[in-house]
Amino acid sequence: MLVDAPCSGLGTLRRNPDLKWRQNLKLVEEMAVTQAAILQSAARLLKPGGRLVYATCSMLVQENEAVAQAFTEANPGFAPLDVGEVLAGLKVEAAATLCSGGENGLRYLRLWPHLHQTDGFFAAVWQKS
Repeated sequence: MLVDAPCSGLGTLRRNPDLKWRQNLKLVEEMAVTQAAILQSAARLLKPGGRLVYATCSMLVQENEAVAQAFTEANPGFAPLDVGEVLAGLKVEAAATLCSGGENGLRYLRLWPHLHQTDGFFAAVWQKS
């Protein structure tokens, strides 16, 4: 199941430079609360063995790694997966170059505009036991 969470959109800053004037710390904090709630709601709909993917077009740790880490800690029935390994298993070329590490030692999908010529993007994956 894919949770394409609403976010600050700061990963699209290159295409939408005015976005920086419409965001502030309070809005980002509120967005992280909303993202966590949506992720938690989606998790209840997953069957055992199913995968849950959390994605944003944000570059901010508060909306990405922090939400993923909090979900992992609050949901022991969901095993976080290394996104680099998931992508390699799907035969995505150079999968490791699309990922970066999180505090838990796993890699998340992390696309950077200056490295990948895309919008900024984040994804984390879990499997339900």
